[in-house]
Amino acid sequence: MRVLELGYGEAGGVANLREAIVEHLSAIRGVIAHPDQVVILPSTRTAIDLLAFLQLRASGNSVAWVEEPGYASAKALLTTAGARIVPVPCDEAGIDVTRAEGPPPGLIYVTPSHQYPTGATMSLQRRLALLELAHKSGALILEDDYDSDFQYGSRPIAALQGIDRHATVAYLGTFSKILAPGIRVAYAVLPRWLLPQAVETLRLRGIAVPVHIQAALADFIRDGRLRAYLRQRNTRYAERMHATREALSNRCGHLLSLESGSGGLQLASWFHDQSTDDTAVVRKLHEKGIAPQAMSRFFEGRPRPGLLFGIARSLPENAEKLAQTIADVLARE
Repeated sequence: MRVLELGYGEAGGVANLREAIVEHLSAIRGVIAHPDQVVILPSTRTAIDLLAFLQLRASGNSVAWVEEPGYASAKALLTTAGARIVPVPCDEAGIDVTRAEGPPPGLIYVTPSHQYPTGATMSLQRRLALLELAHKSGALILEDDYDSDFQYGSRPIAALQGIDRHATVAYLGTFSKILAPGIRVAYAVLPRWLLPQAVETLRLRGIAVPVHIQAALADFIRDGRLRAYLRQRNTRYAERMHATREALSNRCGHLLSLESGSGGLQLASWFHDQSTDDTAVVRKLHEKGIAPQAMSRFFEGRPRPGLLFGIARSLPENAEKLAQTIADVLARE
């Protein structure tokens, strides 16, 4: 590490890290950008808050379209920034802008590669429709690519940003999900028109990641260790996802329908009985030391009950026992 890297550094982040991120994203995600379009931030939440503040103020349009169901924290951040939330239905092909109701958006938040929380991948047709609508309405799309590095059935689908021809997409990613939450490093790949305001706001607010962390992470990526680490983790997480899904299917399949589990670190499931109180079920499971989330909490409108399971720490050898405990709790509800 050079001594100069221990100064305050550029507001957008250490140049070596920005270059390494672009090399990594262009190779595995099809992102098309120059390193100076990357800004380094402490978290994806910071990026959402910053970009919502800038876009809603600049556009004069406070309407924000979000996926339904969708990421609750993103909706809370957008609301705090002054956005009027409009939920747009999602299905197995991703967000469907033809089903949106209400005024055109100034901002659109999506998770196209691995929809949170359902795990759906947005189809090419839906992607093109979304990009066209954003272009016509002058909206900024926030593409949150939070866990696309974890794909078990196929190669990751290319990012929405890579097929954007009108500079409507801000691409968000994080190393906290890949490596560890405690490192506090995320990034945003921004359209050039948004860069000056974003970098100046970062500087004024003093939002930064320590430069020694950035420099070390740049070396980690450039030396090929990130790619090797991801290969290893994908193998391990694929085993955990498969074991979790198989066990739940065996023990709880008569009560729950499960999503494919083809990627990511969460497995979504839905109750066959639509009258089930999933929040009550979650409370009972928490008493047993099992901590899924209620799917109903991800809806703005009429909820669909289900459970969202995390698989990152789920050991295959324990999967059947845990699934049986879940089945026992569900049987009593």
